[in-house]
Amino acid sequence: FFFFFFFQAEDGIRDAQESRGLGDVYKRQMYNRAAGYEKEYKTMETSLIRLRRQARAAGNYYAEPESKLMFVIRIRGMCDMHPKSKKILQLLRLRQIHLGVFLRVNKATQEMIKRVEPYIAYGYPSLKAVRSMVYKRGFGKLKTTGQAQRIKLTDNSAIEASLGEFGISSFEDLIHEIYTVGPHFKEANNFLWPFKLNSPKGGLAKKRYGFNEGGQAGNRESYISQLMARML
Repeated sequence: FFFFFFFQAEDGIRDAQESRGLGDVYKRQMYNRAAGYEKEYKTMETSLIRLRRQARAAGNYYAEPESKLMFVIRIRGMCDMHPKSKKILQLLRLRQIHLGVFLRVNKATQEMIKRVEPYIAYGYPSLKAVRSMVYKRGFGKLKTTGQAQRIKLTDNSAIEASLGEFGISSFEDLIHEIYTVGPHFKEANNFLWPFKLNSPKGGLAKKRYGFNEGGQAGNRESYISQLMARML
């Protein structure tokens, strides 16, 4: 009887050690992938700086590469809205004020954005802004037999369960896929629930005017990162 419990305890210890070893391997893999992404971001940044300096030294202007990712925030309600504009906002998943979504920059999205420009603020976010948005405001979509559930992203398990088949199993994998607009951007973006943001600190003055006119609506290019930080 004593030996039975002794061997059972030994088996339990051995299983715990094996699971701990697998956990260490998993953590190491996640760390190496995150380090690889950081190296890639740094290479992109240094390459851009080098090309700008070369153009300046030659007395030319450097044409910045076109952004592939935009972030769109709805800043106005439904008052006096055309039905077609309302439908476009629904397609963009912007059903409420102060909702935000990531979008791929292409002709289709640009044409849709053009129709609803008075109701939204959009631009091209920085890596820091994308990372802050996913970590601080990220909620995932858990598919069930009925309506999909909105779940808080607190660890990698929910991401791996939904996107593991696409090679996305951690926060850094998800951020990399979104920021670089990778081959599985559609799946990663659909997994993310539209971001529910706070009212911006300091308010939004002249919402009915365009950004170039001193207002808030329309394209603000890289300045969208500042607005995202104010609404976190």
